[in-house]
Amino acid sequence: MSDSIERVLSGKAWDEFCDSLKSAGRTILRPEAPATEIDRSEGWRYLTRLTRIGLEMLFECADPQFPAFCSASHATAKIGADNPDNLYLNAAIDGRHEYRIHGNRGSVHYLSFGSRINRYAVDGTMIETGQLEGSDLAINPDGTFEIVLSETRKSANWLPITAQTNMIIVRQTFFDRSREKPAELVIDCIGGPKWPQPLSAERLDRSLQAVAAFVKGTAHTFADWAQLFQSRPNELLPWDQQMFQRAGGDPNIHYLHGYWRLAPDEALVIETAVPRCKHWNLQLDNHWMESLDYRYLPVHVNSHTAQLQAGGSVRMIVAHEDPGLPNFLYTAGHQQGTMLLRWVQAEQHPQPTCRVVKFASLRGAGSR
Repeated sequence: MSDSIERVLSGKAWDEFCDSLKSAGRTILRPEAPATEIDRSEGWRYLTRLTRIGLEMLFECADPQFPAFCSASHATAKIGADNPDNLYLNAAIDGRHEYRIHGNRGSVHYLSFGSRINRYAVDGTMIETGQLEGSDLAINPDGTFEIVLSETRKSANWLPITAQTNMIIVRQTFFDRSREKPAELVIDCIGGPKWPQPLSAERLDRSLQAVAAFVKGTAHTFADWAQLFQSRPNELLPWDQQMFQRAGGDPNIHYLHGYWRLAPDEALVIETAVPRCKHWNLQLDNHWMESLDYRYLPVHVNSHTAQLQAGGSVRMIVAHEDPGLPNFLYTAGHQQGTMLLRWVQAEQHPQPTCRVVKFASLRGAGSR
């Protein structure tokens, strides 16, 4: 028997999978991680979410000859300061083959397609091998389109890939989810087989190892980021943009990450000029770099929802309760966490000013 068959029949593959997930828990117990009830509870939940994402992405939807779009970040499973305004889709491919994406453009505000070498489970990187903007698509009058994925251009709509490319990422960014229609997308392998192969011991074994490595690697990468941001609390800084791009960031986005920490009687006031750009937003995240629950809580503002000041700048307030002022972001029971401001296709990248104030000083401050 092959090694994988023996490992699956004996249960060793499953035992090692479980042991590896258990060892990922050391990330939650790192000394710089806040040891509070909410942060520790969310940390353990975070590992279950990474496991769920990994199983979907690296097992259920991992056949590059029968690719399918799945979401690696959404309302109940989150990675690396996921954008509350985004619908994320990704698909596993093998760059030695060619693919096509087809569907309908919909009306979502911003749409982009990227090809990547996904190495999250190895070193926390996701290297870009191609990028195609929705604004550059040739679209039929009925909204339909087709993109060819190949090493050389073969159609008007072309997304470059290389032999090492193993993932496609689609970002759809909304101004207002209630009014915009997302793109409808399907991905196919060109010239692939008619039917998929039955599940083998080798595929199961390999997938379980990949999922466990993904959980540990992803948790470690973003724990390192949070630790870095902790060194400059209550600021929004550009840091190293290449670090964010290596982790799969959109090349059209300028990222300003930060770590907020507030006493019960404090608030954080963030003020910035607003450049000409496609989109911008500010979000609050927990220590594990998961966006706070944007389904129900006011934890982010964007270029559509924010109220600007008379001169076109914007002031945003992070606080433990609503001060009755515009652009309030709710800490949702946390005393600390990460945060992120994005400038999307911006002409300039202003850096905000941030100051901690007593919450009581905001009472009656009006909109000045």
